[in-house]
Amino acid sequence: MPISSDAETTATTAGQPKAAPFEEKHAWVALALTPGVGPRRLLRAVERCGSAARVLHLPLTELEALELPAQAAQFIATGEAAKAADEELGKLAGTNATVVTYHDEAYPERLREIYDPPALLWARGDAGLLGKPALAVVGTRHPTPYGTGMAERLSRDLAMRGLIVLSGMARGIDTAAHKGALEAKRPTIAIWGTGVDVVYPKENKPLAEQIIAGGGLIVSELPLGTFPAPQNFPRRNRILSGMSVGVLVIEAGENSGTRVTARCALEQNREVFAVPGNVTTRNAWGPNMLIKQGAKLTSCWEDVWEELPTSIRMGLEQSEGFASESTSLASLFEESPLPPAEARVLGVLRQDEALQMDEILEKLEEMSSSEVFTALFELELAGRIRQLPGKNYVRSF
Repeated sequence: MPISSDAETTATTAGQPKAAPFEEKHAWVALALTPGVGPRRLLRAVERCGSAARVLHLPLTELEALELPAQAAQFIATGEAAKAADEELGKLAGTNATVVTYHDEAYPERLREIYDPPALLWARGDAGLLGKPALAVVGTRHPTPYGTGMAERLSRDLAMRGLIVLSGMARGIDTAAHKGALEAKRPTIAIWGTGVDVVYPKENKPLAEQIIAGGGLIVSELPLGTFPAPQNFPRRNRILSGMSVGVLVIEAGENSGTRVTARCALEQNREVFAVPGNVTTRNAWGPNMLIKQGAKLTSCWEDVWEELPTSIRMGLEQSEGFASESTSLASLFEESPLPPAEARVLGVLRQDEALQMDEILEKLEEMSSSEVFTALFELELAGRIRQLPGKNYVRSF
């Protein structure tokens, strides 16, 4: 990120001893909590002074020379910023979270490339995942069974091949994406629009715990205790796309917030993928329009895989140990022959439309109800179908 320099300020700080790691991190947090100092102002000030600790200890006149707002300069000069950082780091000590600054090695390299990278990231879980290749999977909060199934399937297949699935843990497609990665027993990253200690939506608290327990990561640019506010989520979306090698869109209406993420991806020169949808459903508008505009039509994991940068693809193939496989990699889930009863039941179910139990029984009049119940039970155990509320069933893949 290009930052302008200031010879006068640099001269006043030259020769000062380098700040200790904790002191430097404390200063980054203090500046981030200062009212009126956004990420770009913070990064510019640190660049001009050489370190965050030097900015924090400047007198009021030199803070004003850094073009900081008067209120912000006062907040720093009077020691209020340092007190705020003491409080924040004290709360942080009681969690398993940490702070990653823009200058830390753990900070995601791809995120540095965007126009307005966050100066700090609050991270709960395995911060080592920040440097690994990731794909953002996003979409509507009100998906069809088809959309949910595709999100889980693609996320699972890509996660099994070493790509980190990244999403916002919102209801709908985001939740399905994280669950798909967890089903593959692989870590996943959730980017929140709240503090990393404030679960939103609340019903996803068990999912957040599963992400951490599964070796995953929860990330936010917002301090602890930040509650959901509408303006936080569009800004969060630039991090989703910025950390990723590409963005996969699965179901999004015309006015969906997913469009913000897709636009960020295009502005950041990231690849955009989209799963086509039924043109008669409103959730198909977003991905179908993106495909018309040049997004990669995606129906299986290979469609994403072949578009990855060669270095990333080869690295993942080598690390996951399937680069030299002679057998087809079209699917890691080879289907074994089904018993006749299960095959007949599976044959009437679809991915894009749920069938209620009574409808299934009507379509399979030649089978007894006990045969149908047994077949549904076995198919659900095998992961081939899913039961939705109200005794509705859909195919998983």
